[in-house]
Amino acid sequence: MSEPALSGIVITFNEENNILEVVESLRQVCDEVVVVDSCSTDNTVKLAQEAGAKVVIQPYLGDGFQKNVALKHVKSLWVLSLDADERLTPELVGEIRKIDFSTTPFDGFQVRRKNFIGTRWIKTCGWYPDYLVRIYRHDKLKYPEVKAHAAVPHDNTHRLNADIEHRTYSSITEMFAKQIEKFSTRSAKILYEKGRKISPFAPFFHGMHTFFLNYFIRKGFLGGIDGLSISIAMAVNSYLKYAKVIEWQRNPEMTETEDFNNSLW
Repeated sequence: MSEPALSGIVITFNEENNILEVVESLRQVCDEVVVVDSCSTDNTVKLAQEAGAKVVIQPYLGDGFQKNVALKHVKSLWVLSLDADERLTPELVGEIRKIDFSTTPFDGFQVRRKNFIGTRWIKTCGWYPDYLVRIYRHDKLKYPEVKAHAAVPHDNTHRLNADIEHRTYSSITEMFAKQIEKFSTRSAKILYEKGRKISPFAPFFHGMHTFFLNYFIRKGFLGGIDGLSISIAMAVNSYLKYAKVIEWQRNPEMTETEDFNNSLW
């Protein structure tokens, strides 16, 4: 039996509402799908296995670390990485099927990502075109081993004229909730662990800079209420990231209720 030309990989944690669709999406072009699950407490693992995916259980290590775990379990040199809330478009499926992975001179391929709030495709605030390397030879390229915001390097890669769809948030409410409760806390923990002293003015300046960047430089003002909401939400995220670190540094006992090892989702 020959090795598969392309292996699909996805990391999950409590993704029972997404897992079947992402596995089905990957199987359009992949000969195998490997799911690295971070000890889900819902039906993610069961559903993934029923869909024909190989499931590897790995307590969460951080974004880049977790995605690279899958590379130890794939059969192909070439992998296609998706997040659980991402899907291949028909156009991208067609582009991938044209690639001869045995002869291509490239080490990876970039795709555009279409980010959505609800059913609304967001084209401002730097959300499109959002080029990412998602198809790559893992002996040449891989995710950097960092806890957050990992992205495969663009070295010797080619841009495909097609997209993946990313159901980023179901609503503006969910976007704000995640920035406040999840993403700012994750970023703050990473910053806090570095031990750097934070200026009391840092939350304000970083928040204002983030708003200016997204609303004016990245033209969020062209996106109406969505562009304004994204710019404010990103600014709140940045403000809270630094404010939380300052709070922990002033009151170290508050960190005793925070899990710095396994709650970086």
